Amino acid sequence: MLVVEEKPVIGHINDVKEEDVTGAKNTKIQWLIHKDVGAKRFAMRRFTIKRGGEIPKHAHPWEHEIYILSGTGVIGIGDREYTVSEDMFIYVPPNVEHWYKNTGDEDFVFICVIPYL
Repeated sequence: MLVVEEKPVIGHINDVKEEDVTGAKNTKIQWLIHKDVGAKRFAMRRFTIKRGGEIPKHAHPWEHEIYILSGTGVIGIGDREYTVSEDMFIYVPPNVEHWYKNTGDEDFVFICVIPYL
């Protein structure tokens, strides 16, 4: 029987490239954990929405698990809006329209975990 040893991945945020989020305003994404580093089931991303920035309404077939690291914002999920801030967490169900907006004066930063389907 072949046994493949999986290796841990340990990194620092400063070593991960920031990319623009397509279709968003003043928003960057960093892919922290993903298939290319060996993750098989989930991806972990860090979003930074600058002052006045937003990610427009969209939907897709996967859920999101979100943890707010800093800043304040509004997250729309379906037909409701939620004001969120540091240390709050959010579950966004699959196939539900959602959006994000920085409503504060500092960066709105959050971790978002999604499954690979």
